[in-house]
Amino acid sequence: MSELDYVGKRILRKDGPDKITGRAKYTMDMRLPGMLVGRILRSPCPHARILNIDTSRAEKLPGVKAVITANDTLGIKHAFVETPRYPPDQYALAANRVRYVGEEVAAVAAIDPYVAEEALHLIQVDYEEMPAVFDPIEAMRQDAPEIHPTHPKVKEPFKNIGGKTYSGWGDVETGFAQSDYMREDRFESHLRTHGYLETQVALASFEPAGKLNIWTSSQGPFIKREKLARTLGLPLSAVRVQMAYVGGAFGGKVDLYAHEFCAALLSMKAGLPVKIAATREEVFAAYRHGQPLIVEIKTGVKKDGTLLAQQIRVINNCGAYRGTGVVVIFLAWGFVMLPYRLPNLKYEGYAVYTNNPPRTAQRGHGAPQLRFALDSQLDMIAEELGMDPVEIRLKNARQPGEQLPNGDNVHNCGLVECIERAAEHTGFREKHLQNRSVGTTLDPLRRGIGIAVSSYHSGSLIYPNSSSAVVKMNDDGTLTLMTGAMDIGQGAETILSQIVAEEVQVPVDKIEVIAADTETTPVDIGSWISGNTYVTGNAAREAASVVRKKLLDLAAEELEASPEDLVLDNMRVYVAGSPGRALKYRDLFTASIRKRRGDPIIGEGHWRTMQDVPFHPSLATTKGRWSENYAFDAQVAEVEVNTETGMVRLVRAVTAHDCGFPINPLLVEGQIDGQISMALGHAFLEEVIMKDGRTLNPSWLDYHMPCIHNMAVSESIDVITETYDVGRSYRTKEVGEGLVSAILAAIANAIFNAIGVRLYSTPFTPEKILRGLGRIK
Repeated sequence: MSELDYVGKRILRKDGPDKITGRAKYTMDMRLPGMLVGRILRSPCPHARILNIDTSRAEKLPGVKAVITANDTLGIKHAFVETPRYPPDQYALAANRVRYVGEEVAAVAAIDPYVAEEALHLIQVDYEEMPAVFDPIEAMRQDAPEIHPTHPKVKEPFKNIGGKTYSGWGDVETGFAQSDYMREDRFESHLRTHGYLETQVALASFEPAGKLNIWTSSQGPFIKREKLARTLGLPLSAVRVQMAYVGGAFGGKVDLYAHEFCAALLSMKAGLPVKIAATREEVFAAYRHGQPLIVEIKTGVKKDGTLLAQQIRVINNCGAYRGTGVVVIFLAWGFVMLPYRLPNLKYEGYAVYTNNPPRTAQRGHGAPQLRFALDSQLDMIAEELGMDPVEIRLKNARQPGEQLPNGDNVHNCGLVECIERAAEHTGFREKHLQNRSVGTTLDPLRRGIGIAVSSYHSGSLIYPNSSSAVVKMNDDGTLTLMTGAMDIGQGAETILSQIVAEEVQVPVDKIEVIAADTETTPVDIGSWISGNTYVTGNAAREAASVVRKKLLDLAAEELEASPEDLVLDNMRVYVAGSPGRALKYRDLFTASIRKRRGDPIIGEGHWRTMQDVPFHPSLATTKGRWSENYAFDAQVAEVEVNTETGMVRLVRAVTAHDCGFPINPLLVEGQIDGQISMALGHAFLEEVIMKDGRTLNPSWLDYHMPCIHNMAVSESIDVITETYDVGRSYRTKEVGEGLVSAILAAIANAIFNAIGVRLYSTPFTPEKILRGLGRIK
């Protein structure tokens, strides 16, 4: 890596200057001539029939230009998952029935927000309220109100089941019979929001010629285009999703949302641009949050700590529609499979409909919840067996080259080294023993240390399944990179530019990036399955390699030398050992136009993960390949617990991670620090509090996000398991989601190490701590 010029270097972000100077244009900042303001009318009922909607008074209000209800739509359903087994289950505007508080019923477009708000009050909706259910366990009972019929493939006597994942291998009963020790535990995680600073917002402009232009705060333009075109009845070529800066997403801006659909349809009806921006209160009350899970685990081990069998049931409260509910119960199976060898597994996951807002992906998408449960229980088993927490993890950790039960391979898995280096760096064993020995001191402040591990996939086969890139040389020898990748703050444009720069030897600041426009850039998987650096990066590398070959072939002809004897360096080509025999890129550009039939030196690149695999794995049975790249990590948390107040402070977080190799160490460290912050909020601060389907804390004043004074010291250790070689595909691994997971379990284990209180649910509140200590009942 030290021989590389751009890859592996701490290069500043390309979008940094625009963002810190205010030049960056977010969708919220955009205005078009004649633009109208859109607002959405939402249901006040958690479950009700719509008997009638009267919009006549709103339509007559001066300044109102368009009003829409379900009757104005084509009645086409959409969903995050749209497969034969799981067909779409939600209308863009509610038709005949609402299933949660905040569901979209109608929308208006007016000349200003005041007229739009008044128009909403003039729409009369008659509801017939129906019984509602909000808890997933209650919703599964036979006497629960029916939100949707249970999926026909589910044969158990449960109600409101939106989907089920069932999988496993080996024979769990035999594994349990051979076990020297078994235990069963139940863990619960709570509801959190993503915390993106820019709320959900979309701007639509429908041209008289039939072209729909959309700017939206999203995680990928191509999936938005597909869903908008289908639900609006437009050809794909008639919908253009254009690039705008994104003020945070964290998984919350992937799917099609009603405000995007309504802005488009209102613009089509009014003949003017329409912008709809959600208020923060709307985001808290009606938009999609993360996935709260219930995890029930039965585990059997040998007396030396070797895992023999696990039986796991996961219950997901997916809300009023499937959302990503059937995805997270599939992913939960994968997060069980990855880090530890397990010869026998029986897994069941249920996505349960309730009268809550639908749920969606949130950074890690189930991994934090699963690792909290599994690694907490593993520490409990180690405690019972008298084993060191590091020892039991090393005994069961995946080794390089292991084949996974689903047919994937972990390749150069660095998990063992991650565990060893994290433990050594923190002095884990000594501190763990020392903390346990001071339990009788009178000091109310107790220190604890905990460890956990996780693994995460790096790209998978989800629409549109592949990424392409185009690299074009300009007359002066600079480059333009065209990519459909969406930079949502993770540094995608910087990473892709570094890869192109390394292949062609053009400085990063001499590469212009044109991104995320469905009409002018090639297709891209989007920034939501942790595949940007691997999938889109390899597509950009391939495109740059084509440019590199063209430059070498041209220079060989001009310099009368063999391509193998030529060196690319800082926008010029010279003969090895004779730097004076050189040509600048701009001269080669001119030569290409003159001698290569006008070829301006353009390269195309395409990349698809698991190129020989036709489809994504089954969400129901997990059969099929999932990913060809897995990242691994071990994280250590050091906490301080006040036994008088129950307050817990994360003092230090250490992350040893195998991301293959860091293309930009500076950005990798930023991703790690961000995930430590998010996990800290998950552990101690953040919770969306709902009662009867209504959010009780819909503002930043009552929903507490971590601030800078809450942050812990965050340290990282790179475990390098792969290399980058110019002209060859590479196998780097994700770093943007998986590192939010193990640290949560490590915090829980550190709390137990400090005070002997085992926590089975998040968040880790002072009340739970004091209750565990016997201070309150």
